[in-house]
Amino acid sequence: MSGKSLAGRKALVTGGARGIGAAIAQALARAGASIMIADILEEAGRATADAIAKDDVATGFVQLDVTDDAQWERAVAKTVATLGGYDILINNAGIEITSLVSEIRAEDARRMCDVNIVGTVLGMKHAFRAMRPGGPAGKGGAVVNIASVAATIAFPSIAVYSGTKSAVDRMTRVAAMEAGKLGYGVRVNCIYPGLIPTDMGMQLANDIVKIGLAPDVNAAVGSVVEQTPLGKLAEVGDIADAAVFLCSNEARFITGIGLPVDGGMGM
Repeated sequence: MSGKSLAGRKALVTGGARGIGAAIAQALARAGASIMIADILEEAGRATADAIAKDDVATGFVQLDVTDDAQWERAVAKTVATLGGYDILINNAGIEITSLVSEIRAEDARRMCDVNIVGTVLGMKHAFRAMRPGGPAGKGGAVVNIASVAATIAFPSIAVYSGTKSAVDRMTRVAAMEAGKLGYGVRVNCIYPGLIPTDMGMQLANDIVKIGLAPDVNAAVGSVVEQTPLGKLAEVGDIADAAVFLCSNEARFITGIGLPVDGGMGM
């Protein structure tokens, strides 16, 4: 792929303040896209946007609770107004609350469903409305939803999280079918990241220890590495490069897929 394969593209990245979201935003910017960072974390989100802008990239920040329909509408409108268009959505915002099935709290299950499922589908809703013919952007585009290897394996202590990420996969495929059949010009795909040593990933490792599934963090991480044919954890750059590819013209005939970036863990 060329170094500027996304030149002229306009991207909104949710959960873009840190971790996978920030890495994807930075990779999209290096590929030539303009970037709107969306997150509930205002200070961190603005800092990430400012860092990207130092490389002479058109960049903005919008505070966004992905579970709120009206906030999505405002975020998309700000993206179009600030960047001069909108043709990439990275639906990355998500949460994971570790629990054995026998101990799950209803409020935690509902919260994960609200953020991971409702937040993702609202993102697609407003992307379609903006990107389809007649929309305020109206030039088609690409949506990349961030699922998880947890959608493909039976990993203890994350039953509800796994269920929400399986839902992301199913919604991706239905949305891709609708967008194609209705002539929106929008491709929709998702990525299954493997375990990454971000704040969320290491919190999971610590939680696994707390509930007695591993004696210490090193053992918890080691058990994941043992299940991964490539023998190591993923890095944020691995996910970011996959996202850039799926948004690029090189992936122009790819829609409705789940792309594993997990070192073979979910095979």
